[in-house]
Amino acid sequence: MDGDLAFLSLTEVAARIRTGELSPITYAQCLLDRIGAHDQQYDSFLRVLTESVLQEAAAAEQAVKAGEPLGPLHGVPFGLKDIIDAAGLPTTAHSQILAQQPPKTDDAAVTKRLRAAGGILLGKMATHEFALGGPSFDLPWPPARNPWNRDRFPGGSSSGSGVAVAAGFLPMALGTDTGGSVRNPATACGIVGMKATYGRVSRQGVVPLSYSLDHVGPMTRTVADNALMLNALAGHDPADPASADVPVSDYTAQLDQGVKGLRIGVLRHFHTRDMIADPVVADAIEDAVRVLQELGAEVVEIETEPLGIYSTCNRVILVSEAYAMHRRWLAERPNEYSASFLERVLPGAFLTADDYVDALRLRRQLTAGFNQTIRELDGVIVASSMDPPFVIDDATEIALKYSRQARAPFNLTGNPALSLPIGFDADSLPLAMQIVGNNFQEAMVYRIAAAYEAATAWHSRRPPL
Repeated sequence: MDGDLAFLSLTEVAARIRTGELSPITYAQCLLDRIGAHDQQYDSFLRVLTESVLQEAAAAEQAVKAGEPLGPLHGVPFGLKDIIDAAGLPTTAHSQILAQQPPKTDDAAVTKRLRAAGGILLGKMATHEFALGGPSFDLPWPPARNPWNRDRFPGGSSSGSGVAVAAGFLPMALGTDTGGSVRNPATACGIVGMKATYGRVSRQGVVPLSYSLDHVGPMTRTVADNALMLNALAGHDPADPASADVPVSDYTAQLDQGVKGLRIGVLRHFHTRDMIADPVVADAIEDAVRVLQELGAEVVEIETEPLGIYSTCNRVILVSEAYAMHRRWLAERPNEYSASFLERVLPGAFLTADDYVDALRLRRQLTAGFNQTIRELDGVIVASSMDPPFVIDDATEIALKYSRQARAPFNLTGNPALSLPIGFDADSLPLAMQIVGNNFQEAMVYRIAAAYEAATAWHSRRPPL
């Protein structure tokens, strides 16, 4: 029974709490019990707020009984990747550098929005160090592990958020995405992760990695839940200089409209020519395309610049901006970083101003070209990871496979991109694809994803905890 309750969708939990059918206290205690029973094997949390979550759940229950106005997420717990601020808690970025930081005095903008919608903060989640390192074993906290197989990589850098949602510890969590870090753990853990259009979700109060590439995004088990969460998160924020002052729609409004008559592109050459995907991934993508065709979508193959050009451009900008962010600590406290973080950030010391400016110019060209290619399409199917989740502590395999992905191009272009499950390999490890949309057309991305999800059952499988 506890497992059944823990795996209720966010949408259903919120509805049951609003009607009084489900006690927020009962639900929060169920999640806490599940975390206590299992998370020592998966290390998804850095901090569990047992006392405050039960206090806030009790207040939420009283509000229901009193007939007070309730937000769409009333009484529902959520998790924050620990580079996102919450008042009264430190933000450690999973790093010794910030391990002794004092508690923050204010919430990040996204934390405020989830609280305003009625959400209750349950805890801070594991991440790769400063959202850049890999799965590191030389930090104050261990890396999170995949709930489908604890010896496998759960994706990063929003690893704890992905693990906790997939494992039934939380119905929703926030991650950040600079080169794919919401969509990577969503892919590896078999859940839904959305990187909305650049500027759609505020980054105020979030530790920056790369100012011009960073996004914050929702992570849930279903498409409808993800759309509901984005409803709470999206909107202009003058405190974030990159925030877009663009009207926000109801992202749940088109979820039941299907794909009949929609024109959907397939960007195959990323995984068939530019970077050859494992056959199990390629076959799962083709199966997913056939499902959309059978549902009535018109599917057309499209071509863009090679994947490697996008990825290299993204890497130059990301590493340049990350190195600039960390250069003082790198000079003063280099021994406090993980080896994985240093390996990824130190190349920024050798990039020149010419390299950075050239990458910015190329970014504009690639972005304009991509948007021109997809302007007559409703969405585009793209690979996410080229391989199933790999062994978490095999340095050779990590070096070979960590960068084998097609997520970074859409941090570069800023287009909305969602990862959702499309199957499992022979070892019962999740497989996924991305759905990419035109700028600020998240509702259409969700519409396509919801149609696929409704026609399949991948999202209903549970890890073997």
